[in-house]
Amino acid sequence: MPSLLLVEDDPSIRMAIEIALTRQGHQVATAATGEEALEMWQSQRPELVVLDVMLPGIDGFEICRRIRRTDQVPIILLTARSDDIDVVVGLESGADDYVVKPVQPRVLDARIRAVLRRHGNGGPDAGDTAVFGDLVVDRAAMTVTRAGEPISLTPTELKLLVELSRRPGQALSRQQLLRLVWDHDYLGDSRLVDACVQRLRAKVELVPSEPQLIRTVRGIGYRLDPPR
Repeated sequence: MPSLLLVEDDPSIRMAIEIALTRQGHQVATAATGEEALEMWQSQRPELVVLDVMLPGIDGFEICRRIRRTDQVPIILLTARSDDIDVVVGLESGADDYVVKPVQPRVLDARIRAVLRRHGNGGPDAGDTAVFGDLVVDRAAMTVTRAGEPISLTPTELKLLVELSRRPGQALSRQQLLRLVWDHDYLGDSRLVDACVQRLRAKVELVPSEPQLIRTVRGIGYRLDPPR
């Protein structure tokens, strides 16, 4: 039973989501403020955090940033508007996905399970080892190293790099990446892909502003190139 931390300040929404997720088989702890959320994250170490953006005290963006300093636990944002700048800021802060309010429990449960699958992905079908200069992507162990030093990636960042590494030199559209990485069965939101690529470049590129590995293919998406 996956352990989740639900952070939502509205009591009625918090209770409704908690009941729905519990019925879906999740173990849910709840917090109403940013300060309480950080305390519970540190003491309980949940497998996933469902995080409202607008909170009293410390907001969801800052919580996300603080967690990401030391922990790669999956984070799903709850946001009031899909076209809000909050989505972009949240994704750039390190969130793995987002769900728009009012929350549909089945949608949230599907997103949670998809992120947890990425977090636990590995096993015999994960593939082999891909080498890009001093960057090594071990698809069996689901680890990434540069010059022998491990690189800490979130489950979504790791899944994105693994999928790109399976097809070196091949351009993958944002729609393809949404299906492969996020398990979205619709065209979805390209901001998920773009924000994750930006975070991934910051970790694997020597000069993130001048990427040599993860290339943008204008009008299409991205490809992973071997170093020249």
